[in-house]
Amino acid sequence: MPVSVKDSVVLVTGANRGIGRAIVDEAFERGASKVYAAVRDMDSTNPLKEQYGDKLVALQLDLLDHNSIRAAAQAARDVTIVINNAGVLRTASPLSETAIEDMQYEMNVNVYGLIEMARAFAPVLASNGGGAFAQLNSVASLKSFADFATYSASKAASYSITQALRDKLAEQGTEVISVHPGPIQTDMAQDAGLGDIAEPPGLVAAAIFDAMENGDFHAWPDSMAKQFGQSYSGFAREVIEADVSESPN
Repeated sequence: MPVSVKDSVVLVTGANRGIGRAIVDEAFERGASKVYAAVRDMDSTNPLKEQYGDKLVALQLDLLDHNSIRAAAQAARDVTIVINNAGVLRTASPLSETAIEDMQYEMNVNVYGLIEMARAFAPVLASNGGGAFAQLNSVASLKSFADFATYSASKAASYSITQALRDKLAEQGTEVISVHPGPIQTDMAQDAGLGDIAEPPGLVAAAIFDAMENGDFHAWPDSMAKQFGQSYSGFAREVIEADVSESPN
């Protein structure tokens, strides 16, 4: 169910920097007519406004504040593509003293925030013909990294929810994309000590829209992600993307 970015109206959470900023740039490069930059700090969108003028509309949205999500959905009634890029990472192993607290925070943003985004924007997308909903997951949704175990667990949960959204939103003609980057050049990667192996955020932006335009569920943007995707492709095709709702004989 391919979705073209040209002439679309796109909403991006966490749009002010890193991957989110790259997604905004890529959307306009591919011909989007308008982009909603959904951020916690409205002033952080000033450089985007200077660059894109009236085609860039700033919205206040915090994935921890479900009222702000619902208000954004009411304001962006013309949106046809939603990209939930915003997320958080805490460096915590299962044995860390703060592991439970860290995981609660990550779940609140990375999972419950995703659910609320889908609940708020699914009716909007349906009213505009279906469109697309993309979720930034991670290679950590497939493999737990010990020093980022709570983050990995939250991303595994968000990937599971994304699979369910693929099935449910297909009923209204909405394409769902699950995006699985490896280390990307962002503040989050720097803070996690991954800056030396991180790759440009533009790879993620391009992979999202390529998957959207090709009708693909999974997007594997960078070198590490592509390695994961190659190994995972058979399982993804035969189990994740297959109709296994009926019991096998």
